[in-house]
Amino acid sequence: MRAGPPVTRFELPTVADTHAFGRRLARLLRAGDLVLLTGPLGAGKTALTQGVGAGLGVLGDITSPTFVIARVHGPDPATGRGVALVHADAYRLGAASDPRAEIDDLDLDASVEDSVTVVEWGEGLVEQLVDAHLRIQMDRRDDDTRVVGLEPVGGDWAARLAELTVPR
Repeated sequence: MRAGPPVTRFELPTVADTHAFGRRLARLLRAGDLVLLTGPLGAGKTALTQGVGAGLGVLGDITSPTFVIARVHGPDPATGRGVALVHADAYRLGAASDPRAEIDDLDLDASVEDSVTVVEWGEGLVEQLVDAHLRIQMDRRDDDTRVVGLEPVGGDWAARLAELTVPR
């Protein structure tokens, strides 16, 4: 078990709630942020990232990058936010003999300072890209409710997460 700040948990009954939560989370995000998403297949990692993308106002449909490994969604000039979203999926990299070398080949470090970087299945592979990050553990119950745990790792994440609420 990890020692550190407490994990904040949210229950999201529907996919629409997961998207809405991602939009609220996006309000806290800024260039240079790294978000690690972990959880089983079907837990809602891509759905959450779709909400983040909508909240950031990036261009293009956000779909699972499992087969292309990473996608860059540029900022929509009409939103005025100006922050790109890099969405990566390290799921297939886990079978490689040296998955960290494959992560290095993606050049995520080249864009991490100028974008919000969300990595699915990246735990243990990408934390070294930044000094602080947000770890999000997602699970899905039998009734399709998503249980989301947010764990701040360094930096000002704990203070930022204090601003995150889910409307009742």
